[in-house]
Amino acid sequence: MVCCAAIMTTTQASVDGELAAATAQRRTFAIISHPDAGKTTLTEKLLLYSGMIRTAGMVRGRKGGKVTASDWMGMEQERGISITASAMQFHYKDAVINLLDTPGHQDFSEDTYRTLTAADSAIMVIDAAKGVEAQTRKLFAVCRLRRIPVLTLVNKLDLPGRPPLDLMTEVEQALDIQASAINWPVGSGSEFAGIVTRADGRVHLFSRTAPGGAAKVGVETVPLGELARSGRVSADVLAQVRHDLELLDIAGNPFSRERFLAGEVTPVFFASALTNFGVEHFLDAFVALAPSPGARPADAEDGRELTVDPIETPFSAYVFKLQANMNPKHRDSTAFLRICSGRFERDMVVKHHRLNREVRLARPHSMVAQARSTVEEAFPGDIIGIINPGLFAIGDTISLTGGFNFKPLPQFQPELFARIRPTDVGKRKAFDKGLSQMAQEGTVQIMRSLNDLESLVAAVGRLQFDVLQYRLRHEYRVETVLDQLPYTCSAWLDGDPATFKPPSASMIVKDQRNRVVVLFGDQLMKTIARDRNPDHLLRDMG
Repeated sequence: MVCCAAIMTTTQASVDGELAAATAQRRTFAIISHPDAGKTTLTEKLLLYSGMIRTAGMVRGRKGGKVTASDWMGMEQERGISITASAMQFHYKDAVINLLDTPGHQDFSEDTYRTLTAADSAIMVIDAAKGVEAQTRKLFAVCRLRRIPVLTLVNKLDLPGRPPLDLMTEVEQALDIQASAINWPVGSGSEFAGIVTRADGRVHLFSRTAPGGAAKVGVETVPLGELARSGRVSADVLAQVRHDLELLDIAGNPFSRERFLAGEVTPVFFASALTNFGVEHFLDAFVALAPSPGARPADAEDGRELTVDPIETPFSAYVFKLQANMNPKHRDSTAFLRICSGRFERDMVVKHHRLNREVRLARPHSMVAQARSTVEEAFPGDIIGIINPGLFAIGDTISLTGGFNFKPLPQFQPELFARIRPTDVGKRKAFDKGLSQMAQEGTVQIMRSLNDLESLVAAVGRLQFDVLQYRLRHEYRVETVLDQLPYTCSAWLDGDPATFKPPSASMIVKDQRNRVVVLFGDQLMKTIARDRNPDHLLRDMG
């Protein structure tokens, strides 16, 4: 008996050790940026350096051009932008990287917000010529809300840009976070000669590669003191670099991984993703700095708050994204799960907490664009897709043990509202089915009047309406007419709607969870409503 017990203990220790090692290898992150900052190009280059793809091409929407590996929707391929969030896994040296490619378009959707909840860290891409833009501010605010550590990559150094010190100052002031430069550019635009690593003072010399950076780039390095003899930089550029580095040493923010993980400082890197320059150095630093999956907060059934440890807690996961018709041949729906703890095995039977029943996780897969690969096992931090026969909803918790639910995913106030109808009343059934499916996915929100006689659709960004109409046309064969309503912001109402005194340019409706929502013509009307109703609370997040 003692012998058997010892064997069981040793076996369990081996299993726990394997799980701990696999978890420590994982890096699950999202890339955030404003449109055209180079986010999608960086995604391709990370795949190139991981060996997942052999060549990288510029993102083009023209007929016959290459499309990004992460873009699957026809609308994305036509426009050359990312609309839906994709999840990809690749190996890089000793790390297993889960990349959540979020939309960077200015009319992004709630899909972006929800995807960030599945990330353990984020990479913020900034255009060296434009600095911190509006979209970047929004997405960084979500990262701060979720306490997600952020690495900053200043991109497009091979093109004319703003002084790097100005960019560093703007990051700190616009995002209210300290910035610490890990490397520093030597010139920019036509005078861009490379980057100097501050830790060792070595300069990585810039050299152009094949068009579009289709192949990896070899890097020549020289000490900063020998840069002048290389003939690659002018005296003025070299003097400016020395001045900047001296200023950073004296007055710059020191970097520590502890402060980075706490969200107090963002390490800043400079690179040119299009030419591949600095990408490998950045990827090495990311693997070293970014956190592996950690404990996640949850609510126990008895109301207590608890934390779900990735190693000690048996398998658990939550649904952060639903997507229908990714494969037009099968017309199926996929639920994307973020694994939070334990080891996942194909066909395992788990508890579905909301439905209070057991379900079998059959046909699990990972995806790059429309290519699916069967997943036999997965670990904390991994993202898997499960065919969804209507069982899963966004935010659902599943586990082996039950007894808790992960914290609800945040819902942000919609800013656009419209009525939509099919042009052919004979296709009403297909229209209702498609609209219901996309509301479940979170493509749009459906709202109803308080008397349930009227319905409308709501979105965070205008592009969500375009996606709605595109998918109704291509996936459900329904042409639609969309009439936008004159409201630009909203808030959830806490309090009796019967005693609420709305301003003139407003409308009161219910969301899909029967919560009361007030629509306003502008922010001024919203402010007036708050002043006029001190006994009611208007919330911007649900």
